[in-house]
Amino acid sequence: MALDPNHVLSLFDLTGKVFLVIGGARHLGRDMATALAEAGADGMITSRTAESAKQTAEELSASLGKRIIGQPLDANDELQIEEAVAACMKAFGRIDILVNNVGGGAGRKGISSRIEERQMEDWLSIQNANVTAPYFVCKHVIPVMRKQKSGVIINIASIAGIVGRDRRVYVDGMLAQSVDYAAVKAAIIGLTRDLAAYLGEDGIRVNAISPGGFQRGQPQGFVDRYSDKTILRRMGTDGVDLKGAVVFLASNASAYVTGHNLVVDGGFTVWQ
Repeated sequence: MALDPNHVLSLFDLTGKVFLVIGGARHLGRDMATALAEAGADGMITSRTAESAKQTAEELSASLGKRIIGQPLDANDELQIEEAVAACMKAFGRIDILVNNVGGGAGRKGISSRIEERQMEDWLSIQNANVTAPYFVCKHVIPVMRKQKSGVIINIASIAGIVGRDRRVYVDGMLAQSVDYAAVKAAIIGLTRDLAAYLGEDGIRVNAISPGGFQRGQPQGFVDRYSDKTILRRMGTDGVDLKGAVVFLASNASAYVTGHNLVVDGGFTVWQ
């Protein structure tokens, strides 16, 4: 028997919805695409390389029984963004959920994270990847959602945009977070809030997720030091800890939530 549309399980159901997950081929992007598909949605994932996008899309389609296609995308190229949105529309005819998982990086490979040693090109590289690219992804998806009079945008920020970092955690060869990374992630939180205000009357909700650190092969000493700074005494777990958050924000379960930054960090940012 079909559930009432206001039943709590129905509120999380994404059957018939279409997602576009930028940077959806690996790590947290793949987890979020997986979660949206498990909740019933079809959609497109992108990666910088065509091979990675295609392989991940095929794996998810086969395991989840949903239609998922891969698209190469360098989000630093506005023409490629426009082409990816057009490809998604051609394949599915709509975009209900945008997960703006683009960014990362520390500038030139191997460069120090110390501000005294960073160059203008490092700042511009991290700014382009983490602010400019997601901004222009929004630019090209918004007209689609406005025409539909509905849609959800989920920007991926970071706890780096909320609190300063204790550099004593980053020893034993671990590269510390750069100050410019904190600046650009704070910018994404600001972008999210004002974009929500800008698009509210169009029926488009805009929220952000700020993940904490996820355990992914780091030295055990770092994992222990980081975990000691979280309330839950652990780092995040791939394949588990971000999936519920993205489905909540993508679905009608959060229909009255916009302009919000959902922090998924095990309590890292609230405990001193």
